[in-house]
Amino acid sequence: MTERSHGLFSGRTRHLARHHKPSKLGITKLIKNFNIGDRVAIVQKGSFKDIPHPRYRGRVGTITEKRGGAYVVELMVSNKTKRTLVVNQRHLEKM
Repeated sequence: MTERSHGLFSGRTRHLARHHKPSKLGITKLIKNFNIGDRVAIVQKGSFKDIPHPRYRGRVGTITEKRGGAYVVELMVSNKTKRTLVVNQRHLEKM
């Protein structure tokens, strides 16, 4: 008996429906500049190829550094736990 895949969207086919898919982005939405210390929200936009894990959707964090075209975002998961995520700039919105 083979086991099925437990990938990023396993059991989440309702999120892949047409009305849940992110819209196409123009060039002005793809090129964003943030400064270190800015507060940003993690949103899923554009393609599903490089999105952060769905559990971080809507979370607000602080930018700590820039890595290429992405930013390192530090956010609180619970009262004491800090997480750092490397998120592409298209999936961030300034607060």
